[in-house]
Amino acid sequence: MRVTFLGTGGAVPTTARAPSAFLVNRDGERLLFDCGEGTQRQMMRFGTGFGISHLFVTHLHGDHILGIPGLIQTLDFNEREDPLAIHGPPGSKRHLRRLVHAGGYQPGFHVSFHEVRPGNVAYSADEYEVRTFETEHRTSSIGYTLVEDDRPGRFDREKAEALGVPVGPAFGRLHSGEDVELDDGTVVRSEQVVGDPRPGRKVVYTGDTRPLDTTIDVAQNADLLVHDATFTDDESERAKSTAHSTAREAARVARDADVRRFALTHISARYATNPNPLLEQAREVFDGDVFVAEDGQKEDVPFPDAGDESTTS
Repeated sequence: MRVTFLGTGGAVPTTARAPSAFLVNRDGERLLFDCGEGTQRQMMRFGTGFGISHLFVTHLHGDHILGIPGLIQTLDFNEREDPLAIHGPPGSKRHLRRLVHAGGYQPGFHVSFHEVRPGNVAYSADEYEVRTFETEHRTSSIGYTLVEDDRPGRFDREKAEALGVPVGPAFGRLHSGEDVELDDGTVVRSEQVVGDPRPGRKVVYTGDTRPLDTTIDVAQNADLLVHDATFTDDESERAKSTAHSTAREAARVARDADVRRFALTHISARYATNPNPLLEQAREVFDGDVFVAEDGQKEDVPFPDAGDESTTS
């Protein structure tokens, strides 16, 4: 799994930060979260490709959706035939449809629209789900969590051989949970040679929000939390009035959720030339792996038991 930060800025874009857009590539399936103005250009610039299957919108503010008309038309010009599903919070379907058909445009591929409430599953796929959770902004809004299924436990080859299991297809059957009968009639049970299930990966994307206990709950032990961190402490009152989070507030969420990695995003134009104060305040609370996301930054998300550090490019 690799994520790309396509847009990490706040409501006002800067030369260094585009409006919100976040792409997850999981085994070749591309999922786009939010689509601020210029997202299609960011996708070209950073080489993610256009082959997204689903677009998940957190809310309808312009810096999260105004890239949709251009992206849809570019996909059409590239002779896309595959359908595209667009998901959004309650009350969003009518507005998202109007964006797709802006200026009377009719895409040559099917676009479906889905409203989803907090606490539900927006998209269920083989081996993972994209779930929604409550956020607090100045409009109808939701966050998204990509949660993979548990994986089979580790297969103990030495123990299997010691029990007389021949090398070959029987190994795979045991690892998949099936018991195996040997030639002498002995039955080797899967649980004899396979360890406990191992967790899949979890990526949490909040969109714009105040810090909430709900986020702490859904982000427990997440491999990556991408959280609104628009302001520093000196703008805490503005954070409250605009329903955003400060870096310190977001860091408390990351700390209390015990996440593995924590990305600060939706950075106000105030910090266009120097986002270090945001990072410094976050590090005063969260002592784990934390970074201020930059446009074009790519992050690998390893399995929790991979034993390797994530890579940055």
